[in-house]
Amino acid sequence: MKSVASRFRPADLVLLLGRLLLALIFLHEGSSLAADLATTIDTFAKLGLSAPVAFATIALQIGAGISVAAGFFGRLGATALALFCLATAFLFHTNFASQNELLHFEKDLAIAGGMFVLAASGAGSISVDDLLKNRASSLHPWLRAMM
Repeated sequence: MKSVASRFRPADLVLLLGRLLLALIFLHEGSSLAADLATTIDTFAKLGLSAPVAFATIALQIGAGISVAAGFFGRLGATALALFCLATAFLFHTNFASQNELLHFEKDLAIAGGMFVLAASGAGSISVDDLLKNRASSLHPWLRAMM
């Protein structure tokens, strides 16, 4: 039986660190939105978005953020957050006359790129997905592909 130290390569630690760093912004933002729900709903309303969209945004950021951080259906969580970042960039940050908006647009694209890379590579061996792979034979093939 291999020791824990011999199972993990430096790339596994880099994937873990990358997942945690990518997830942090979504976990923080989702938690902040949830902590002041009245203000969140009001802000969304000013953007022409309904309360259910606010709730869905909070659920996506926290749920997919945990998914990416833990590496539990990490490919699915990363894909969802990548698409969310693309939508946010193209719907809310296209006033390129504003340096701040341009920066947010580029940041959203960069985060989406990182999430797409994570979706392609998978969460690595330091993840819940890796722990469950041996038991995944009973899962639907589509769910196994998301691990």
